Amino acid sequence: MDTALTRLVGVRYPIVQTGMGWVAGPRLVSAAANAGALGILASATMSPERLRSAVREVASRTEAPFGVNLRADAGDAGERVRIIVEEGVRVASFALAPKPELISRLKDAGVVVIPSVGARRHAEKVAGWGADAVVVQGGEGGGHTGEVATTVLLPQVVDAVDIPVVAAGGFHDGRGLVAALAYGAAGIAMGTRFLLTSDSTVPAAVKARYLAAAASDVAVTTAVDGLPHRMLRSELVASLERSGRAAALVRAVRHAAAFRRLSGLGWARMVRDGRAMRRGKGLSWSQVLLAANTPMLLKASMVDGRTDTGVMASGQVAGVIDDLPSCAELVERIMAEAAAALDRMPGGRTVG
Repeated sequence: MDTALTRLVGVRYPIVQTGMGWVAGPRLVSAAANAGALGILASATMSPERLRSAVREVASRTEAPFGVNLRADAGDAGERVRIIVEEGVRVASFALAPKPELISRLKDAGVVVIPSVGARRHAEKVAGWGADAVVVQGGEGGGHTGEVATTVLLPQVVDAVDIPVVAAGGFHDGRGLVAALAYGAAGIAMGTRFLLTSDSTVPAAVKARYLAAAASDVAVTTAVDGLPHRMLRSELVASLERSGRAAALVRAVRHAAAFRRLSGLGWARMVRDGRAMRRGKGLSWSQVLLAANTPMLLKASMVDGRTDTGVMASGQVAGVIDDLPSCAELVERIMAEAAAALDRMPGGRTVG
């Protein structure tokens, strides 16, 4: 299937596996890339040294293009960009809008820049700064998310920018891919659906919780880090919602210390990153501190398998997913479903 996305990044199919922290490691990324999708390596929880090692591991597993997801507000973003350029990574994706100079540096080195946004005005801004494409996530998406549904947000962004738009939030099958193309998107991005594959390293007990969830079991809460965060309902989430702000801040300090030890970052670097988050997202200092909860609570579930002490970020599509195919099986199925859906439509399979 040939679209503006496949032509831009050189993949076979217009499908993106998103850069999920603690989930999108070398095994999942290379499996997605070998299946013909664009695999995105999550680097926010990695040290720069681990990032370089992970990039090289992906490259040893696949000859297909892949990308790396970066935090644009990280104090070492420039160092991470240098690693991406030196290692020949094809795509740089961002959860926050990268500064114009960062976009220029990447593009000058031949790296495709694809930020993720949750609002039309943000898409217009990064397009004006030179981004090559944009991922637009509607409120159905997992993790930090907005309130506007994909079906409302996507056409707004498609109409507002003249670069390829990738749709995220609520996608898991071939019918969704065709629907996104009909709205004018150049492809779809999926997180939860790739998390729930046999190639994902997420522990089996955690995957079982996702598979058992109904759509009503996936909710948005601000209890984890003060920002809207879509995740599976659990006793821990309920406990966080009942606890007061003082208890939450104490817990965040403890998690910040744990993340500092795990990541190798010094307190000075973490404070600088906190200042950048405060400016970039308009957060209060208490919200910046609460943000320290997120990586460690995600690690507890996605790495350690502790559903009792960790949170499980999730898109609403968890409620309709009931199997664990390999990435190759998943992508093949999606493309077969898309072909069948296109065949049922007047005019056949014309895709642009």
